[in-house]
Amino acid sequence: MSPEYLCYNGPIGNGEKHNHLKLKLAVSGAAETGLCGPDALEKAKELGREIVRQGGVLVTGATTGFPLWSAMGAKEEKGVSIGISPASSEREHVETYRLPLDYMDLIIYTGFGFSGRDLMLTRSSDAVFIGCGRIGTLHEFTIAFEDKKPIGILEGSWTMEETIKEILERSGRAADDPYIVFDPDPKSLVKKVMELVEKAKIAEYKLVSK
Repeated sequence: MSPEYLCYNGPIGNGEKHNHLKLKLAVSGAAETGLCGPDALEKAKELGREIVRQGGVLVTGATTGFPLWSAMGAKEEKGVSIGISPASSEREHVETYRLPLDYMDLIIYTGFGFSGRDLMLTRSSDAVFIGCGRIGTLHEFTIAFEDKKPIGILEGSWTMEETIKEILERSGRAADDPYIVFDPDPKSLVKKVMELVEKAKIAEYKLVSK
């Protein structure tokens, strides 16, 4: 098996792309976007659109706000949208957590609450995108960071990227982490992150094949 089989657009047989090779790209962001700025929701939608346009599958925390708008963008492009819920059932998802069912093709009910859901979300994805957010978004970022996942930080009319830069500086790991990229343009950011995932998958293949 060659490294190309590990990439999201690698050829199989006659060169056709198979859906199971699509990258699963998580979007993390605030469920309450009141502090995110006037362009946050449109940027979230465009991020979802670009994930689909560039061949990915969207994964979110099945919540409101920034992730929901990303799911709206993904469905506008007729892409696949997967939600990872903190609830143990659809009823609990709607009645207890008051979370939406719209714009998702599949919802996985973890029953793990928000903190456990965050771990499932990041671990089940090939990369994580960070938009505007608060403590929940930072939690998902730190899990992905500790796991050395490729991470794309979407810059905008909010301060999340400044908080993350401070975390990086104080983390004891290099602030110029090769698997973390910053960009205000969703199209460019998705492209950069997909390239990072390919790089990481090829490196993993070479390590396993030794």
